[in-house]
Amino acid sequence: MNILSGFLQSKYRRTTALASAVAVVFYILDQLTKEMIVRTISPGTMIQVIPDFFYISHVTNPGAAWGILAGRGWLLLAISFTAFAGILFFLRHLSEEYPERVFALLAVCSGIAGNCTDRIFRGEVVDFLSFFLGRFQWPAFNVADICITCGVTLFVLSSLIRPERKKEKK
Repeated sequence: MNILSGFLQSKYRRTTALASAVAVVFYILDQLTKEMIVRTISPGTMIQVIPDFFYISHVTNPGAAWGILAGRGWLLLAISFTAFAGILFFLRHLSEEYPERVFALLAVCSGIAGNCTDRIFRGEVVDFLSFFLGRFQWPAFNVADICITCGVTLFVLSSLIRPERKKEKK
């Protein structure tokens, strides 16, 4: 217990621990929702939730966003693992210890982990949230995609609003 209390003494470490817990919750939510879709909805099926706007569907994507690099799962996994490891390794530097950046980066990691789990165990990513605006259909997505998008958006906004922290001279 002493090691844990020592780790949690700094504000940055407390923030990182909380953000890590939130990231794990979103990873679990992503995997549970995908499993529920796979078990209850046939592939290609769309269930109307809000007429002409929101549908729950069962779509699979063998690539990245919008099907980019479809059929190159191992390349996508390599890129994803590299990004995941890089974010974790450079978390303190990238976040500059701003709490929202820690949450943003770990949300991205949560999304990467969720979609990588699909690629490894299903061979492709399960998407199920479908939105329409008139005749325009936004590509289906999932909780992991939301984590990545919100994480990147939060990180960019923080980078634009917050000043860069001064580096200590050694």
